[in-house]
Amino acid sequence: MSDGQGGLRERKKQLTYQAVSEAAISMFLERGFDKVSVAEVAAAADISKPTLFRYFPAKEDLVLHRFADHEDEAARVVTGRPDGVSPLDALRLHFLEGLDRHDPVTGLCDNPHVLAFHRLLYGTPSLVARLYGYQGRSEAALARALDPGAPVTARLAAGQIIAVLRILAMENWRRMDAGESAAEVHGDAVAAARLAFAQLADGLVIARP
Repeated sequence: MSDGQGGLRERKKQLTYQAVSEAAISMFLERGFDKVSVAEVAAAADISKPTLFRYFPAKEDLVLHRFADHEDEAARVVTGRPDGVSPLDALRLHFLEGLDRHDPVTGLCDNPHVLAFHRLLYGTPSLVARLYGYQGRSEAALARALDPGAPVTARLAAGQIIAVLRILAMENWRRMDAGESAAEVHGDAVAAARLAFAQLADGLVIARP
């Protein structure tokens, strides 16, 4: 198989992932996660149930597919940072830039569709539980990026960083859900992020500069 054919097949696969996930999320938002069966999602996507499970091992993954591109985001920020920039500074700048863009991953996004998705996610216990698996893989990827030669130290640092990012995003989301706008919360969100990363800088020991 040529590279072109392989690339086309991969793109088609990703489009299928996206289409099935979006169809499922629309149904979940309309009727509730627990009231929509996997068989109904498969029928709506015009694929068989076994085929659906080849793409998404669990029903929860139909929703959490939206996080797939972000699973190794922190690791990519660290490995792709400019020379002379520390891992923590790179992550801090990345998060602050996300706040300025009202990136949904930061929690600071008042788009109605994003708010509805977050209410579905955080209002469904099985989705919250499944999300921890994604966060665990984010920690592992970040630990490898920080220092592959010191797994325990790097994993401890990665765990603290991922926890801070999660807490910052959840606090922003909580205020969005309470009815505040992203513009109103932006200043507080930036201040909280700067404080959080300053505390991390005081306490973390990361071997690689």
